[in-house]
Amino acid sequence: MNVGIESFNFYSGVAYLDVMKLAEYRNLDAYRFENLMMREKSVALPFEDPVTYGVNAAKPILDRMSAAEKEQIEMVITCSESGIDFGKSMSTYIHHYLGLNRNCRLFEIKQACYSGTAGLQMAINFVLSQTSPGAKALVIATDISRFVAAEAGTSLSSDWSYAEPSSGAGAIAMLVSDNPKIFQVDIGANGYYGYEVMDTCRPEPDMEAGDSDLSLMSYLDCCEQAYLEYEKRVEGVDYKHSFDYLAFHTPFGGMVKGAHRTMMRKLVKLPPPEIEEDFEKRVLPSIGFCQRVGNVMGATLYLALIGLINNGNFDRPKRIGCFSYGSGCCSEFFSGVVFEDSPSIVRGMGIEAHLNGRYELKMDEYITIIENNVNIKFGTRNTTVEHLSLPEAWKVIDGKEKLYLHQINEFHREYKWS
Repeated sequence: MNVGIESFNFYSGVAYLDVMKLAEYRNLDAYRFENLMMREKSVALPFEDPVTYGVNAAKPILDRMSAAEKEQIEMVITCSESGIDFGKSMSTYIHHYLGLNRNCRLFEIKQACYSGTAGLQMAINFVLSQTSPGAKALVIATDISRFVAAEAGTSLSSDWSYAEPSSGAGAIAMLVSDNPKIFQVDIGANGYYGYEVMDTCRPEPDMEAGDSDLSLMSYLDCCEQAYLEYEKRVEGVDYKHSFDYLAFHTPFGGMVKGAHRTMMRKLVKLPPPEIEEDFEKRVLPSIGFCQRVGNVMGATLYLALIGLINNGNFDRPKRIGCFSYGSGCCSEFFSGVVFEDSPSIVRGMGIEAHLNGRYELKMDEYITIIENNVNIKFGTRNTTVEHLSLPEAWKVIDGKEKLYLHQINEFHREYKWS
């Protein structure tokens, strides 16, 4: 049987920051910064959290479904390293605000940036099992970065400074079913690879730590080893010729370019000019949206995939090779087919228009946001969230039926529609 992504959407919130202006403000080395290949980063405002991002990504999908089709959703999986409670799953909030059938499994998956792939593969196997014929699963990968102000002011540690421009906020929603109109997975074509490594982590709910060099080496190692395992399991596969396009987990574009270059050197042994040409043809179309949003952890591979479908040439069905990586670590290389009609379905969601319509933060506004992030920390018991502190930003969603965080009452998050 066929299985994969029936419908697909991305939501990146209300506001963004020009990362070149951030680099100048932080006094970052221009040459090193250019290697990030970043343009913009989405910034979570106080009234936005992983629940609002997830609901706002999924709602346009559900709005296009009939009541009978919605009843077929029997599983909601949230995939995130930005959880808001150690016990209660964000899927319960998302399920509630989407108004879904109560005969539904609700749970959450955490494994750093691999979480979205873990959720997708679980949904795929649920559909393949046919334990409930015709059932669909809603997979939502949602993550945010809420940096807090450092005592050093404008001069931050090197690792933090270069992570800041590439850390974004957003959510991918994927409806998984036996009617894969957008992305049909190659069943059984999976190479996975993982081991214990302390490259990046969140030792506290609102704190990120790690070793950037170790993270890069782990990413490169896993990319090669996960692909080689895929190659063992799929007869006749070839890195250069089996995939029309490639989509990578994209913390920043430069990391993807380095990984692809390494793979081409080791596996295909082409000279640098031909590797560059191959990157521009098969990989570059996937990073356009990522360059405008930043790393959204569990959603990032799928932001690359949806960007590829939006921007690529699909005059015929084309096979995509996908690499997923999550620190700590777990990785997977898998593949699937995108059809001629897939781009029109994706473009119909208006993702590019959504990105173009965001509010551009001024640097002083951004600094105020990160200074105030401490007020909505993990475990906040009671607070009312100010949503009109940036009136021009609020206009982006005012009256447009977007979910926003209104208050936290005895730890319970309460949301409203704009």
